[in-house]
Amino acid sequence: MKIAIMGIGGVGGYYGGLLARRYGEDADVEVVFIARGDHLKAIQAHGLRVESAAQGNFTARPALATDDPSKSGPFDIVLMCVKGYGLTESAKLLAPAIGENTIVISLLNGVDNVEKITSVLTKGTIWNGCVYISSLLTGPGSIRQVGGSCKMFFGVEGKEDPDGKRVVDLFRKAEIDAQYRGDIKNIAWEKYLFVSPVGNATTFRDRSLGAILEDSEGMELMGTLIDELLALADAHGVAFPAGIKEETIEKVRGFPYETKTSYQRDFEQGNRTEIETFAGFIVNEARKWGIPVPAHEKVYKALKDREGEKGK
Repeated sequence: MKIAIMGIGGVGGYYGGLLARRYGEDADVEVVFIARGDHLKAIQAHGLRVESAAQGNFTARPALATDDPSKSGPFDIVLMCVKGYGLTESAKLLAPAIGENTIVISLLNGVDNVEKITSVLTKGTIWNGCVYISSLLTGPGSIRQVGGSCKMFFGVEGKEDPDGKRVVDLFRKAEIDAQYRGDIKNIAWEKYLFVSPVGNATTFRDRSLGAILEDSEGMELMGTLIDELLALADAHGVAFPAGIKEETIEKVRGFPYETKTSYQRDFEQGNRTEIETFAGFIVNEARKWGIPVPAHEKVYKALKDREGEKGK
């Protein structure tokens, strides 16, 4: 059994770290980290240092850490944990290591990742998925998990895959709270309904998750962003239970006051951002459906301008 984690950032580092910790001495399971640059070199030399509010601190040592998965496959399971802007490139890099029976699980933010992966990979089975976690890369060879339930959801819409229980059991033995869901479309949209409005509001207002709760203008903006996204979800046939807006806002209270989204941190640090995942997708989809989303258009334009300024 070969398990690959594509992208060893906050998300991939946490879940990949747990898998490597559990199966490091298991001759039947090989865990492969796919990373690059100084981060890869540090992992190869010293392992991955994981600081976790949920699991404590430990060093994870995968069977292999590489930047060339083509020489390591075929994989049985792949966790896709890259940022949205790197998804297509990462799928192309993985393609030679994907076999007919490979299960590729998308754990990215957003709701159109399966379509993007499927457009590149001609083999294997693609499962949609998402996670609830606040975790970040703190330096070469080091990540820190600071909040979130750390729950992982994955599956195929409307289908009970016979491999679902096997993968869930494999992950739960590594202390990953994993669930296979046949209603994964709704699960992914529910996650998106949280991360997109919260990320856009906190980044636009330059506030942490705790501070946005004390910011009346920020809370009003976040509420409007949720309303607009609910209208788009409805057009996509996604039905949410009553009170979902209030539940979404309440989730913010479960994170430490100072928590910032990776989207927000990327803007602050001048990194490439997931603006197209969190705002551009909504603006473009809303135009296709004829749905007005003035708050998203406002945020998208402002953040695109901010991104452009940092690129100068």
